[in-house]
Amino acid sequence: MSAEDPPQPIPGARLLFSLDPAVSYLNHGSFGALPISVQRAQQRLRDEMDLNPMRFFGPGLLDRLVHTRRHLAAFLGADPEGSALTTNTTAAVSLVLQSAGLGQSDEVLLTDHTYGAVAMAVRRECRRTGATARTVAVPLGASGPEIVSRVRSALRPGRTRLLIVDQLTSATATLMPVRELVAAGRDAGIPVMVDGAHAPGMLPMTVDEIGADFWVGNLHKWAWAPRGTSLLVVAREWRRRIDPLVVSWEHDQGFPLSVEFQGTLDYTPWLAAPAGVFAMRTLGLDTIREHNVALAAYGQRVVGQALGLAPAELPDPGPGVSMRIVPLPAGVATTIPEAHALRAHIAEKLGVESQVNAWGGRGLLRLSAQIYNRPEEYHRFAERLPAVLNTWHW
Repeated sequence: MSAEDPPQPIPGARLLFSLDPAVSYLNHGSFGALPISVQRAQQRLRDEMDLNPMRFFGPGLLDRLVHTRRHLAAFLGADPEGSALTTNTTAAVSLVLQSAGLGQSDEVLLTDHTYGAVAMAVRRECRRTGATARTVAVPLGASGPEIVSRVRSALRPGRTRLLIVDQLTSATATLMPVRELVAAGRDAGIPVMVDGAHAPGMLPMTVDEIGADFWVGNLHKWAWAPRGTSLLVVAREWRRRIDPLVVSWEHDQGFPLSVEFQGTLDYTPWLAAPAGVFAMRTLGLDTIREHNVALAAYGQRVVGQALGLAPAELPDPGPGVSMRIVPLPAGVATTIPEAHALRAHIAEKLGVESQVNAWGGRGLLRLSAQIYNRPEEYHRFAERLPAVLNTWHW
């Protein structure tokens, strides 16, 4: 297979999912898609819970949570004793922000690629504590060394209390050099939180080798877990300082149970998450990843060509990434409301679920690739998208 060819489909992969066959679902990166086997595993857990709620929420539940956490931590290469199951990345970010002990002379440093809800959480905590949120600009397509240099130069020891960086950015699908960024923070004596929302399942990695003070990733995107499943990993020196957002019955146990146990929370997504890992391992992690990376690159090239973009205008996100960006024509979807409206318009007119983001004054179309996708979906999209863009008005 040459770089110009699409990957061979994985036989039977489309039948593993219950997605609407009338829709081209090219946006796995937003909410994931659950294999039927995992849906059934979660439904069995729901049935068990409703058959006898007293038994389900009894003492044995804690053991099941611990077992699940250990399984998922092992999958990600993280210390299970320093990990906690949470509902999503943004919830974990708020938990860390509350535990960081920010004060009026402190600041939190972000990049302009930071996920919008994370940036909102930082600004809210800064309003509450009197701290300051500051953003460092990183150009789209910047090299790893340039990213590290810009962030390192923006750190202010003694004032910067927390650095938050993405492992793989959402709006721009850029793989960040997180190990080097964590090292830069460590050199300056500044704790670092890595937002790895898209990393589990997509990127082969060992979380503990990143060395971050805090790392969090969603398993409901690329690791085929039910929605509402993420893992927060905390360095040893911070674990006693983690203060749960909600106090419940295991509060005195400390991290991680004080974070995980929240009374009558629906724990079935977490307990079913290992079924997603099992499904991936059954097909082969390398097989899935190689297929998705190749198909995402192919889809980006096909759609980019249809919009008149040269290969040099199509950003390379970095190795192992199965999301790609296609810049939209100048003046199209340059604001968040416009981007949301265009995404909905594309879905309505073309039957294609994609993602449109506004970043740096430019509209960016983000395409994902998962094993249920086929090359012809990107071809059909490419053939019809230019006419939609030419006639669309905000």
